[in-house]
Amino acid sequence: MGKYFGTDGFRGEANIGLTAEHAFKIGRFLGWYYGNALSGNTDGHKAGIVIGKDTRRSSYMFEYAIAAGLCSSGANAYILHVTTTPSVSYVTGNDGFDCGVMISASHNVFSDNGIKLVNGKGEKMDNDTIELIEAYIDGNLGMLGIAERDIPLATGENIGKIVDYVAGRNRYIGYLISLAANSYRNFRIGLDCANGSSWMIAKSVFEALGAKTYLIGAEPDGTNINKNVGSTHIEMLAEFVKENGLDVGFAYDGDADRCLAVDENGEIVTGDHILYIFANRLKRKGELTGNTVVTTVMSNTGLYKALDDIGIDYVKTSVGDKYVYENMLQNDFCVGGEQSGHIILKKYATTGDGILTSINVMEEMIDRKLPLSKLKENVVIYPQVLKNIRVSNKKAVINDAAVKERINEISSYFNGNGRILLRESGTEPVIRIMVEGECESVCERLAESVAELIKSRGLAD
Repeated sequence: MGKYFGTDGFRGEANIGLTAEHAFKIGRFLGWYYGNALSGNTDGHKAGIVIGKDTRRSSYMFEYAIAAGLCSSGANAYILHVTTTPSVSYVTGNDGFDCGVMISASHNVFSDNGIKLVNGKGEKMDNDTIELIEAYIDGNLGMLGIAERDIPLATGENIGKIVDYVAGRNRYIGYLISLAANSYRNFRIGLDCANGSSWMIAKSVFEALGAKTYLIGAEPDGTNINKNVGSTHIEMLAEFVKENGLDVGFAYDGDADRCLAVDENGEIVTGDHILYIFANRLKRKGELTGNTVVTTVMSNTGLYKALDDIGIDYVKTSVGDKYVYENMLQNDFCVGGEQSGHIILKKYATTGDGILTSINVMEEMIDRKLPLSKLKENVVIYPQVLKNIRVSNKKAVINDAAVKERINEISSYFNGNGRILLRESGTEPVIRIMVEGECESVCERLAESVAELIKSRGLAD
C-alpha cells in the first residue's frame, strides 16, 4: 500500500483525509500521463478518461474536481454520473478509454469518500502508476521527469472537454441483461440497494428480465448511503424477504461491487456460500479451470470443508479483491472472491460485480430448479467473530510482542479446530480481529481478550 492509496483506492473522510485538491491533482496527473509517451501513448491521441460516482454528497464535488484536473491537462472527461464500480470497469475496457475513475468509499459511511482507478483494461491500476500519482500529489516532479514547477497546463484547443456519457452506463445495463439465459417472470425478488450506486440499475435489470422487484435502500439523499441498509446490514433484507414472502433477496454495498443474498426462508447467504454455488455450477458445466476457487484468508472453514466434499481445490490470498483477481490472472482461474460478497467471474468481468453475481445466482436456481436454501445447504458456516479496533499505527499493533504472544496462545488453544487472524485494514486506520471456531461464545471471549489487550497496551486510537 502507498501513502494515499490502499488496497481499494484513495479513501478518507471528505475534505479531511481526502480533499477536492487531492481530486484535482489526480485529474491533473491522469490527464497529463495518458496524453504522453510515458503511459505508452505513442500516437499522440487526446486522452479519454471515464468517471463514475456513487450517491454521497461529496461525490459531486470530487467528480467536478477530477474532471477539471483532466481537462486542464488536456484530456477529455466522460461522465457516467451515478453508477456502479463494475460499470466503470466495463465501460473503460470495452469503449477504449485510457483509464477509469470511480468516486466511492464503497461500504463506508457517507462522510467518507474514495477515488478508485482502473487501467485501460478495466482492471485495478498497477502499483507503478499509483506511485507516480502519489509522487505528483507530494510535489515530487523529479520522479515524473519534469524539471518545471508543475505539469504543463493545456491551452487553446488543447484544453479538454467534458462529455455526458450516460450512454455508456446504459450499455452496461444492456450487457447485464444479455447475460441471463432465463426469464425471471415467476420470481419475486427483494433488492437492497444501500441507497447507493445500484438504486436505479438493479431494478432496471431485474424488471427487464421479468421479475417482480421489491426494493429497500433505494431512496438516496446524499447522506444515507449504507445507513442501516445494504450488504453491511443484511439483517434488514432478511426481515424484508420474510415479511413479504419473497423468493430471494440480494443486498449490495454503496458502489455495488459486493453482493450478499437472502434465501426464501430469510436466511443469510454469504460470499462463501456464493463461491461454493458458483464453483459447483462451473464444475458441473466443465468450466472450472484448474478445478480451483480463489479465496482469501477470511473465508470460512465451512466453505473449505464443502469444497473438499465435492472435490474442488482452493487457494487463499490476502484480503482484497485486488489480490484475488491477481491470483486468478496468474493461474488462469475463473472464479474467486471474498466472504464479504466481492465475487469475480473472470469470463464476464474484471472486478467484483454485485448485480452480475445476483444474475448468476438466479441462473443456477432456475437451471437446477432449486431454491437458494437448497443450493447453499452443504456449506455449514463455523461461528466467526469479527472485531474492529481503530488505531493510530497498524504496524505497531501487528508487531507488538504481547499481542503476538496472545495470538500464539489462542492458536495453540484451538489446536486446529479453530483459528485467529489479526490483520490490517487496507482502507481504514483499523486492526481487524477474527476468531473462528465451533463455539461462538468462546470465539467472542477470545476476540474480546485481544481487543482489550490492544487497548491496555495503549495501541488503540
